Amino acid sequence: MLVVVHELGHAIIARRNGVVVEEFGIGFPPRAWAKKLRNGVLFSLNWLPLGGFVKLQGENDAASKKGDYGAASYWAKTRILLAGVAINWLVAAGLLTILAWTGLPKILPNQFSVSGDTILTKKPVEIVEVTKDSPASKAGLKVGDQILRFAGEPVPTSDTLATRSKANKGKTVEVIYSRKGVEDSTSVALRSSNGDNKGYLGVGSGQQEQINASWSAPLVGVVTTGQFTLVTLQGLGNLVGNLVSGIVLQFSPNSVTREQAHQSLAAASSSVAGPVGILGTIFPAAEQAGLTQLVFLTAIISLTLAVMNVLPIPALDGGRWFVMTLFKLRKKKLTKEREEQIQGTGFLVLMLLVIIVTVADVSKLFK
Repeated sequence: MLVVVHELGHAIIARRNGVVVEEFGIGFPPRAWAKKLRNGVLFSLNWLPLGGFVKLQGENDAASKKGDYGAASYWAKTRILLAGVAINWLVAAGLLTILAWTGLPKILPNQFSVSGDTILTKKPVEIVEVTKDSPASKAGLKVGDQILRFAGEPVPTSDTLATRSKANKGKTVEVIYSRKGVEDSTSVALRSSNGDNKGYLGVGSGQQEQINASWSAPLVGVVTTGQFTLVTLQGLGNLVGNLVSGIVLQFSPNSVTREQAHQSLAAASSSVAGPVGILGTIFPAAEQAGLTQLVFLTAIISLTLAVMNVLPIPALDGGRWFVMTLFKLRKKKLTKEREEQIQGTGFLVLMLLVIIVTVADVSKLFK
């Protein structure tokens, strides 16, 4: 649906700039159903639920008939190409604004808030990982359980849980926890040593902080979206760096260097997910964490779509704008054949990447 909204942005701005929208489709062909709307746009539903598309009249830059995309001015084309990016960015800002009212997860150490209009709340310490055959696993503790008391003492932070687990190593302690709002207790026989660094309790824990605002919520939503935009760009930079260094260092005669290359490639692989990987994240998040985390994840995905589409990658909006601008600056005509060659090659590479990422996502599901 985020991709559909993205394409809707293109369609709306195209019509406002005199470009004829021939078809607006949800999903990708083959076509399942279609209807001609009153405004002349063919609306279609398609069998492959991987986003959507908008088909403009005369989509190549060299088209010149009235109503063609190519016949629009440079600035009109810029607005059309970047409309989807703007829509996705605004959707992210809108969702984060809503969360700023209801409870926005605090992820960044310097995450923006207005001091005079902010209530910062901390949720109970929550289990985010349970090691196989650990004391916690044997006692029945699960991911998502909130630790309320440990060995008769409250647990205000994750560090407190680790400290108290160490202080009671080798002992059997009572753990009072909350699971889906229901309080319960269990006895845990802690490990006496931690030589393998898996912990005396055998869990990974975290603690969510939330920002609640009132009148400043729109400001918090917009500025936080800006902060996440910068973080996303930094993450993409690290991803490209790991990918390039991993590929180059693979050819080193030094075994240690090749191992470092393998780790860099593994880090790059774990940073990327396609539709299968996203669904594999969304459904557990919705089930375990509830609506807030699902809305937050949706905002981040929308923001990521905006950032990715603004980059100068052929076949994406930013790539089309970059090629168009490059030819304009060079004062050379961008022919239909040349544009199709550039964008077609970019699209093939993009589809190959989608296939590779999807195969990787499926393999992760069966690990």
